[in-house]
Amino acid sequence: MDKKTFAIGILSLTAVLLALGNYFMDTPARAGETIKDRDYQCVTARIQAGGEGLYILDNKTGLVAVFTYDPNVRGLRPRAVRAIGDAFGAARGGGR
Repeated sequence: MDKKTFAIGILSLTAVLLALGNYFMDTPARAGETIKDRDYQCVTARIQAGGEGLYILDNKTGLVAVFTYDPNVRGLRPRAVRAIGDAFGAARGGGR
């Protein structure tokens, strides 16, 4: 067996192992899906402190709540509940 045949064999074996690894790899979690109903809207997005947050908008009251996962208690923790107008500066007169 010469060096060329050996190199081609090693590269082929490596390609097969990488293909198998790619096939059996778990799919990563994805966020950004919006669920909208008549009364509530839910969306996941990045938060300023890092990580992902669950934003829930109550269309009846105009409030938005932010929840994040806390690994210490293994559950969701509420981070903030505010009027949706506060997010856009409407409560402070933040228009042009």
